Amino acid sequence: QVQLVESGGGLVQAGGSLRLSCAASGRTFSRYTMGWFRQVPGKEREFVASISWSGEITYYADSVKGRFTISRDNAKNTVYLQMNSLKAEDTAVYSCAGRDRFVVRSGYDYWGQGTQVTVSS
Repeated sequence: QVQLVESGGGLVQAGGSLRLSCAASGRTFSRYTMGWFRQVPGKEREFVASISWSGEITYYADSVKGRFTISRDNAKNTVYLQMNSLKAEDTAVYSCAGRDRFVVRSGYDYWGQGTQVTVSS
């Protein structure tokens, strides 16, 4: 069982940056693929980025490629999402997710509660 807790959300002006963190409990975090997703009320949850257990393989949604960077520190049981050049359309609740096998855009077993990111234009 893995519990995930996000932090780092907030209000930022367009063009600014935020770094989200997702802290995981459990001894097997280092074996988990981790992902970030976002959701706007009334819309479906959207894949943002994922990272393999080793950190060597990453995937990004086209909408964030070149602006967002996913990374992880297995010693700290934490995955990060560095968000630069933020746009108003990045406003959403961001959630992290985990799975103990390789997945990319779906198939995650564990989810955090989410953290709100609001980008003002």
